[in-house]
Amino acid sequence: MPQQDAMNTLLNEFLAYLEYEKSRSLKTVSAYGDDLRGFVGYVATLEVEPSWDAIDADVVRGWMESMMDRGNSASSVNRRLSSLRSFYRFALSRGKVERDPVYRLRGPKREKPLPQYLTEGEMDRLLDAEFWTDDYNNVRARTIILTFYATGMRLSELVGLNDSSVDYVAGCVKVLGKRNKQRVIPMVPELADALRRYQAKRLETVGRQTEALFTKSDGRRVDHAEVEVLVRNYLGMVSTQKKRSPHVLRHTFATAMLNNNSGIESVQKLLGHESIATTEIYTHTTIAQLQKVYEKSHPRGDEE
Repeated sequence: MPQQDAMNTLLNEFLAYLEYEKSRSLKTVSAYGDDLRGFVGYVATLEVEPSWDAIDADVVRGWMESMMDRGNSASSVNRRLSSLRSFYRFALSRGKVERDPVYRLRGPKREKPLPQYLTEGEMDRLLDAEFWTDDYNNVRARTIILTFYATGMRLSELVGLNDSSVDYVAGCVKVLGKRNKQRVIPMVPELADALRRYQAKRLETVGRQTEALFTKSDGRRVDHAEVEVLVRNYLGMVSTQKKRSPHVLRHTFATAMLNNNSGIESVQKLLGHESIATTEIYTHTTIAQLQKVYEKSHPRGDEE
């Protein structure tokens, strides 16, 4: 088809421009070529004139939708749209086309990665495991993991805790968050018991050499790296997911709270988020709960 040949001719001119005038790598030029040939192939399936000048914004939108329908990610679609955008800028600057159909077109929004978290069952298996012994390092490790899971605090907040941060009478933990903002987190009885036991073991084994709550075996305050390694190793005992950080336990706390009917504004305050939009990333975890409610409440939900 002569017109489609003309499309390929201009496409090849653009690739030559990238390689010889813009000095782009062969790998980059090849990627542009693949993206644009994919677009030309899509245009060939339509009942439109196969000409770069005849293509309008609706054709480009249809191309993006077809890629999304085939399961391409938003980032992949945006990359290919960027290739087409660069091509049309080139063609317009050389007088090869009279208009740019990609101008002002926006690609699909990039998906925000969902927070990774452990299930309540995984956390129960970890915290109730038989391998926890009565030596200082084991008691401290379990207490650190339980503190993360029961409060949702950040790594820096946990490392910065002092003995005075724990108020057994009021049943809360005071943490210093971002921008030196203090917040108060309620303390469940299990955490209070674990902290008392840990402090007794620390006094017996290490002594009280600093105001820090969590200390190394030599009495100094724990550091970020040590806690990260500790959490990664213990989470690996119950989870195969790649990411196993203190922040995963923060996600796990928020997920568990929302799945057990805590209001999102309450979780926002507990996490210390300034914007509720930040907390909303956890609402995906309530889908299973909503499914159960739906099946129970809808008049046809229980039908086999």
